[in-house]
Amino acid sequence: MPPRDPETLITIAHRDGRASAPEPLDLAKRVRELRVSRGWTLEQAAQQAGLARSTLSKIENGNMSPTFDLLKKLATGLAISIPQLFTPAPETEAAPRLSVTRGGEGEAFPTATYEHDLLAETLPDKRMLPYHTRIRARAMEEFEGWVRHDGEEFLYVLTGAVRLFTEYHAPVDLRRGDSVYYDARMGHNVISISEDDATILWVTSLT
Repeated sequence: MPPRDPETLITIAHRDGRASAPEPLDLAKRVRELRVSRGWTLEQAAQQAGLARSTLSKIENGNMSPTFDLLKKLATGLAISIPQLFTPAPETEAAPRLSVTRGGEGEAFPTATYEHDLLAETLPDKRMLPYHTRIRARAMEEFEGWVRHDGEEFLYVLTGAVRLFTEYHAPVDLRRGDSVYYDARMGHNVISISEDDATILWVTSLT
């Protein structure tokens, strides 16, 4: 596989969405879902909204059609807008997606400074890009410039020790078990400061 520029490592795939007619909203169910999602009892939610517990109970059971004033109190108590009371909760059904990468079977991706093994390469439309990396670089001078790209990044040191250079912060030394999370749009480079090449787990969000 020919080497690729680290700045073009991240490839973003967009999936076409399908519009569908909304289902009629059950306000009673929606109010109950919002309350439960916050971990509140009826009493707690009623206090937040400035309502009697019995009033909130009637709304949640569909035994009362709330007036506009009651809707305002509910929205204020739940810290949302009135339109959000009538917006269905997002779909949370799990997709049957799974990708296993055995040790040593990642897709090799060497560069002048890093040796990447890309993980979960068989899974399309990922929201994260995980890769195991051997850090070959020992000095900033080995890089042609800052690496930067869209998304956010998480770095976890597996073996050895590394030094993370970033555009806006002092260099940070990280050893086995240390981790760091940062905005990948900020220039960043990593070198090994251990005798042997350090290895890290890198996870980049795809936005």
